[in-house]
Amino acid sequence: MIKDLTAIVGDAYVLTGSDTEKWSHDWIRKYHYSPLAVVRPATTQEVSDIVKWANRTGTPLVPISGNTGLAGGGRADGAVMLSLDRMNTIREVRDASRIAIVEAGVVLADVHAAAEQQDMIFPLTFGAKGSAMIGGVLSTNAGGSNVLRYGNTRDLVLGIEAVLPNGEIMNIMSELHKDNSGYNLKHLLIGAEGTLGIITAAVLKLHPKPKAYATAMVAAPSLPAALDLLNRLQEATGGAVEAFEYMPRHHIEAYMQIKPGAREPFDAPYDVNIMVEVGVTAPRDATPGPDGQIPVTGYLEDVLAQMFEEGTVLDAVVAQSQAQRQDMWERREAAAEIAMSRLPIVSNDIALPLDKVATFLEIMETRLPQVDPAAQPVIVAHLGDGNIHYTVWPGSQDEDVHDAIMEATEEEVLKLGGSFSAEHGIGTSKLPSMRRRKNPVALQTMKAIKAALDPNNILNPGKLLP
Repeated sequence: MIKDLTAIVGDAYVLTGSDTEKWSHDWIRKYHYSPLAVVRPATTQEVSDIVKWANRTGTPLVPISGNTGLAGGGRADGAVMLSLDRMNTIREVRDASRIAIVEAGVVLADVHAAAEQQDMIFPLTFGAKGSAMIGGVLSTNAGGSNVLRYGNTRDLVLGIEAVLPNGEIMNIMSELHKDNSGYNLKHLLIGAEGTLGIITAAVLKLHPKPKAYATAMVAAPSLPAALDLLNRLQEATGGAVEAFEYMPRHHIEAYMQIKPGAREPFDAPYDVNIMVEVGVTAPRDATPGPDGQIPVTGYLEDVLAQMFEEGTVLDAVVAQSQAQRQDMWERREAAAEIAMSRLPIVSNDIALPLDKVATFLEIMETRLPQVDPAAQPVIVAHLGDGNIHYTVWPGSQDEDVHDAIMEATEEEVLKLGGSFSAEHGIGTSKLPSMRRRKNPVALQTMKAIKAALDPNNILNPGKLLP
């Protein structure tokens, strides 16, 4: 095996034994495994040759990018792990057509930096942006904080290049916004978690960089009142709300514990804390007036003042500098660090209709203690798109109790028309959820697609499909 792989990529890029330690566990260290080897190709052709070799030898392949996944999608016992970290070239950034052509191993933050040099943005963002890579981002259809305005990863990709399970290279690196020529194979592979093909490059959609932001922490009396704020801000700004993030009181308290010296968002504690950000590109909204105020900040303050008079906003702090804005973002992006500050955790990444989020949380206040009386929820949410990270610190060490917590959560989610997976994917951790909850006909269809494209079950076996 080593001789064959070395012939493809070179001796320095086939790792075994202790050299694979970096790739032997997931980011949250819930899963530990021992890959047969880690192979690091530098070109799409090398990926193709590796996949063809795997088919000839019957060797499972597990593709890996930045290894920041949260669902166990990179587990690689008895498999060769295929790392795309050397395929890290930003091939082109074109401002006229607002696209970036990048390889799968490019780190998300590097895409951000390249776009910013052209006064544009690639709007996908989340806490792991400094290590997550484009291949993994596409393979899990990542979400993040700006989905409200710009959509999920699927909405930000025009074309892809991928190596199929038989080793053939599929080049659909389209730069077109409209292409109605048959099945949308791009969307089939995006979100497939490496089970149907290995994405090696992509054409990404860029957007104009906002000329000004207005960012605030807002205390609301309830989640329905917070949604009213969102809708009114969307009307006042022409749909320019980029982030609308919910942090309950326990998130604020936990943040204060892990970040010595951090400040409370308000002078008084509140149960419903919202971070809202509005971004504008039009000069009329971003150019300071005679009084020095930026118009978009005025829009935000006017809505907040009106709602404060009505009692539907309890308190608000509007960022007056980039440093204050960054403090607000750091409070939100510490969510993963907060959740991981105590182990074990039961991680539920769920989605609900916006007007059902409050209902779900109220139901779980009663349901969770019935399953585990000592359990503590650790909640943060992309409230603007209905995505709740309903993490639980269980009071019991019993894995059966942990499974019961997850099952109870997803049961209540599905009753309300939601999904048990919003943006983290299925991997291995949510296989029981897929088995219990996914529509049987949908599962059969997925398995038929997998069998047709990957009859030897080479690519990331044991993931996504129960």
